[in-house]
Amino acid sequence: MSAVQFSDGDFDEKVLKEKGVVLVDFYADWCGPCRIMAPIVEELAKEYKGKVVVGKLDIDKNGKTASEHKVMSIPTIIIFKDGKEIDRHAGSGKKEDLVEMLEKVIK
Repeated sequence: MSAVQFSDGDFDEKVLKEKGVVLVDFYADWCGPCRIMAPIVEELAKEYKGKVVVGKLDIDKNGKTASEHKVMSIPTIIIFKDGKEIDRHAGSGKKEDLVEMLEKVIK
């Protein structure tokens, strides 16, 4: 399973009203560090299938949602649980860091 694509139009329904854990990668196609993080996000989508909804939101096409969640730099990964922000990571990083963030939330 690959990462879900979120938009301004469906973010409330698919993220904020979702029961459970949702990881959202705020990115842009032109962003180098975002391209580095993309395969990591895809791996997490496969590894956490059934436990966590993993998705991406293109900030160029969905600026309203990025602004509402105060995304100031990209990539920014935000983890939501039951519609509330639990944790965030800005900039590129290691898969292990994201796994650690997720494991804290799903336990």
